[in-house]
Amino acid sequence: MEEQNIPAQTPVPAPAAPQIHPSQPQTNPSRTKFWLKIIAALYAAALVASFVVISKVDGASKSRSKDMDLSNLAGIGAAKKDAVAVIPIFGAIYQTDSSKVWERGSQQIAKRIKAAADKKEVKAILLDINTPGGSVGAVQEIYSAILRAKAETKKPFVARFGDVSASGGYYVASACDKIVSEPGTITGSIGVILSASNFAGLMNKVGMRSEVIKSGKFKDIGSPMRDMTAEERKLLQTLIDDSYDQFVTVVSEGRKMPITEVKTLSDGRIYTGRQALDVGLVDKLGDLQDALDMAGEMGHIGKNPRVYREMDPIDQFFSILESKVGFFSGVSLEKVVGVSPKLEYRWYGF
Repeated sequence: MEEQNIPAQTPVPAPAAPQIHPSQPQTNPSRTKFWLKIIAALYAAALVASFVVISKVDGASKSRSKDMDLSNLAGIGAAKKDAVAVIPIFGAIYQTDSSKVWERGSQQIAKRIKAAADKKEVKAILLDINTPGGSVGAVQEIYSAILRAKAETKKPFVARFGDVSASGGYYVASACDKIVSEPGTITGSIGVILSASNFAGLMNKVGMRSEVIKSGKFKDIGSPMRDMTAEERKLLQTLIDDSYDQFVTVVSEGRKMPITEVKTLSDGRIYTGRQALDVGLVDKLGDLQDALDMAGEMGHIGKNPRVYREMDPIDQFFSILESKVGFFSGVSLEKVVGVSPKLEYRWYGF
């Protein structure tokens, strides 16, 4: 019998256990359960809070529906609590000459005065003034807005003076029924000024000359490139005199003083608040709270009234910024350096 050679079978090795790479994150079952419990607890808390809020709202609505009967129908649509509107006028007063959203000027202040006067809950308006004045047109725009609001709504206006309320600031306050000033406020400076720079001497030194082609001899009046003629100076003085006459008339009407008396006070001099009280330019010495109390009493809502402010946070931020550093006031470089002549109700000590 022949032997059969059966080839030896190579044993098949058992599958090796999978190896975990050191960088591969390992899942910890106990840790996973812990976070699942946290999430479940937060979800449950959110559900409980939601049910509490819903129950409170539902209870309030049911309470209102139970209380609503024919005797309470008269209260529907009742006005909000009466208040005194406070409108700040900070920094130099000019009309804006830019379309940028942060630029502010007399137009915005006039609109704010009208909007506040149209509010039914506003019974009086307090102008918080801290300004050395500004351009004639811009100051008169605010003044006209006050007179229009008083004529249309019969609501009283009170002006409160802060650090400075001079020239155009006082012009605006003249439209108000009462003026409250701090004892140390700088006010007055009733008058008009027109300033123009003259670079003619500098131009001659550096050998520069300006060539102007004009339709009339006064077309480049106030040019900084040449000296002013006597005829031009006389013409500009008539502008000053007319604007001054308007200022004196406004103060005379607002303060109920004879024009002759106003003119003795209106040579451009400045006063402290206490001096202004002595000569009749303000009605009372006090702070912002005193002014609020006066406005509340004049509006027949008593002292310490609710304050109504129609200024959004962004506008308030730029208003404060302008009052501190003079940014974003709509004043161009020409206004700052005085390249172009400008007619102003402004105190130049500020």
